[in-house]
Amino acid sequence: MKAAELMIKCLEREGVEYIFGVPGEENLDIMDALLDSSIEFIVTRHETNAAFMAGTYGRLTGKPGVCLATLGPGATNLLTGVANSNMDHSPIVAITGQAGLDRQHKISHQYYDLVSIFEPVTKWNTQVKKAEIIPEVVRKAFDVAQGEKPGATHIDLPEDIAAMEVEGKPLEIIEPTIMEAGERVITDAAKLIEQAKHPLILAGMGVERGQAEESLRTFAEKADLPVVHTFMGKGAISWKNDQSLLTAGISGKDYITCGFEQSDLIIAIGFDIAEYPPKNWNPDGESPILHIDTIEAETDANYPVKHSVIGDINENLKQLEKVISSTDRDNKWVANVREKTLNEYETFADDTSYPVKPQKIIHDLRSVMNEEDIVISDVGAHKMWMARMYHTFEPNTCLISNGLASMGIAVPAAISAKMVHPERNVVAVVGDGAFQMSSAELETAKRLNLPIIILLWRDGGYGLIEWHQRREFNRTSNVKFGNPEFLQLAQSYGFEAIGINEAGELKGAIKKAVAMNKPVLIDCPVDYSENMKLTEKLGEILS
Repeated sequence: MKAAELMIKCLEREGVEYIFGVPGEENLDIMDALLDSSIEFIVTRHETNAAFMAGTYGRLTGKPGVCLATLGPGATNLLTGVANSNMDHSPIVAITGQAGLDRQHKISHQYYDLVSIFEPVTKWNTQVKKAEIIPEVVRKAFDVAQGEKPGATHIDLPEDIAAMEVEGKPLEIIEPTIMEAGERVITDAAKLIEQAKHPLILAGMGVERGQAEESLRTFAEKADLPVVHTFMGKGAISWKNDQSLLTAGISGKDYITCGFEQSDLIIAIGFDIAEYPPKNWNPDGESPILHIDTIEAETDANYPVKHSVIGDINENLKQLEKVISSTDRDNKWVANVREKTLNEYETFADDTSYPVKPQKIIHDLRSVMNEEDIVISDVGAHKMWMARMYHTFEPNTCLISNGLASMGIAVPAAISAKMVHPERNVVAVVGDGAFQMSSAELETAKRLNLPIIILLWRDGGYGLIEWHQRREFNRTSNVKFGNPEFLQLAQSYGFEAIGINEAGELKGAIKKAVAMNKPVLIDCPVDYSENMKLTEKLGEILS
């Protein structure tokens, strides 16, 4: 068989369901081999979006998503999505076609050294120089991608290698084992928590990866510990739980940030510093850290680790819950923070102003969505509002990319999420800037007959940058742009399209979109004057 056929057999052994990508001349043999495979190739309209889809698949399933591009511009287009997955710790295996070995020693059409280009944005990557090593390369790519902490790997397959005849078979899969912390480590951690007067849990995305949500809840309740979520850790415990201090991460002060100031021990669980820079919540580096994760902490002056509990997060939390004393702390401040934050959420429920305020959009969306439904936020001003105010019951029901935080992710991510969870409603929350970076994938959603909902926040500019400019300089610079008629654009792709002409229409429009069970775009003008009002409000907390 050809080397390309052997690679496909190896991918099948790894349990690959889909490959997202754009075909090209240098991966012709791979594309042909897929015709006889159980793997479905999902043709996307841009390679970056293919990687976004694969990364979202990896985040939601825990299994590496796979994406493919050809050499040169196909590969460099793929790069941003691969980098995004790597920084978000979503397992992904990227495959690129490549020029034959016979022309890599000289300047050649579309040839770049892709192993060098992908090296900074992957956990591991390599080029296949001999067909016989394909089983080892594929097995290692998947093993490394899903190992702690998960991320991206890359396989570069030259076209002449892909076409070679070879004998071989896939390697057997050996499931990795994550060790548990020792008894003394657990005991010391429990003592540290018991001695603290105002300890606080910071829950990151690793809680969900470790399937430790239930263990976290019982541990927090027994030790009477409030839980703050990062953007990517949202849902580690339900927002209805009295221990939940909801989500932190917006720049500057917030009610929740005050909780960090009161804490004399921050228990970081499944937390990665890319999720929420420690200098934002421990600016003087004076609050000690109890680091509970699968690997040792990154060195950071604002993240002073007093003690580490390394290994299986779920099992280690279970052991901590067993040995720690039941506690009834003076946590009146927790109830106070919850009340202020939740009151802010309810205040705009009946707001009738138009364009629609961000708080109103979020309230109406949350009131329609079921607990298990998936909402995906793109990057922009709306992301800050969604992170702060879209409250969650379960993990991975509000997906926010906050590592690389690349614009354009929400629409392709919604496509992938709907493929993984066809039984759930899936909504992409996008700004008009980010939407036009990946709007071509509306055709992909329609072609695949995926009833995703796109909730478009339209303001005619890069709202988040304008927010920063007004806060920093009290004026704006080059953030406005024109837009197409979004309803016509969506309809041209075969989407149903709903325009919002007054605030009272929004909730009904979301309900209607859900009931249609078709691809739908909702065009909602947003009033981003609320951005600076929020800045002023948070500024008052400083006093």
